[in-house]
Amino acid sequence: QVRLVESGGGSVQTGGSLALSCAASANTTFNYCIGWFRRAPGKGRELVAARYSRGDSTFYADSVKGRFTVSRDNAKNTLNLQMDSLKPEDTAMYYCAADLNPACTTANMKDNYRGQGTQVTVSS
Repeated sequence: QVRLVESGGGSVQTGGSLALSCAASANTTFNYCIGWFRRAPGKGRELVAARYSRGDSTFYADSVKGRFTVSRDNAKNTLNLQMDSLKPEDTAMYYCAADLNPACTTANMKDNYRGQGTQVTVSS
């Protein structure tokens, strides 16, 4: 029902910026949740940022507030994550995810559908 393909990522030094993009194709007409998760080595999954497929409500984890910005390009059907002021603790595999539950909330969305992921590495 949903196909998610990430691009972007890479390596950067502390304080640098990176941008991720997720091309999303969803065979649905209702509002759903879409966002970015990350998983660092030895750590659990963390929801980084999310928004609704329609509407402007967004969620950010406390760890990235003020540094990351999630946006949607409806013309291109992409979900973008601009990451500024990166820190070594942002190093992780980042993946785009979607939760097609019509009752989903951005703060509690599930990663029922996931992309393949893209690595972000921040060196000190």
